[in-house]
Amino acid sequence: MTYVVNEACIKCKYMDCVEVCPVDCFYVGENMLVIHPDECIDCGVCEPECPVSAIIPDSDDKATEWVEMNRTYAAIWPNITRKGEPPADADDWKDKPNKMALFSAEPG
Repeated sequence: MTYVVNEACIKCKYMDCVEVCPVDCFYVGENMLVIHPDECIDCGVCEPECPVSAIIPDSDDKATEWVEMNRTYAAIWPNITRKGEPPADADDWKDKPNKMALFSAEPG
């Protein structure tokens, strides 16, 4: 089992999760983070740190589509090991549903 980041992260990208990850398995895109599923050790410490509940276990039915997306972008985006500054308008986006149309494939 592993954890994945879903669309709730898009445009929020708070990065609290990055600080607690013991294996540095987060990768950063322009407007969201992903977890490399082959590097995640399933410790779960990142999940409660996310203020928008964007991190879910891959055993969750809602995670199916996100496992491959996390794998794909973790392979091309840069690794992130320290919390950065979230977008200035992150709070405006944190409770918005259906943000996939806003996803950017550009690296962070």
